Amino acid sequence: MGYCSAETSDQSRADLVRSRTGWVVWGIPGALFLVGIAWDLARAWLWVPSLTIAGLACVANAFRCGRLHCFVTGPVLLLGALATLASAAGMVAIDWRAVLAAVAAGMAVGHGLEWAAGPYAGSQQIRQRAAADRSRR
Repeated sequence: MGYCSAETSDQSRADLVRSRTGWVVWGIPGALFLVGIAWDLARAWLWVPSLTIAGLACVANAFRCGRLHCFVTGPVLLLGALATLASAAGMVAIDWRAVLAAVAAGMAVGHGLEWAAGPYAGSQQIRQRAAADRSRR
């Protein structure tokens, strides 16, 4: 990344996505979430903890380093966990496919924003400043 500055380097170092911890807090829950799609009887038991762990990790990562998609995906994953729990407890009737669709849409929006604006909140402005600095030289 040619536009890296001290700010983005600090963000990158603090980013859990770029660490081994990322595999634990997103990889394992993601795999269990996928298993829950096919395993109807265990779906709530797999989805609630998986979505909660991944969602909390995203919220923490958003505040830790400003990872842009985490500002969207963290709350979406937590809402998915809450909806799954409420449905499993019989408090509301929510089709699991609606939760799946909402989680998938939230992930697409979050990662789409990151693709368009850069990996960290404010990184588009950082790139613009870096380009302006280079043009002044």
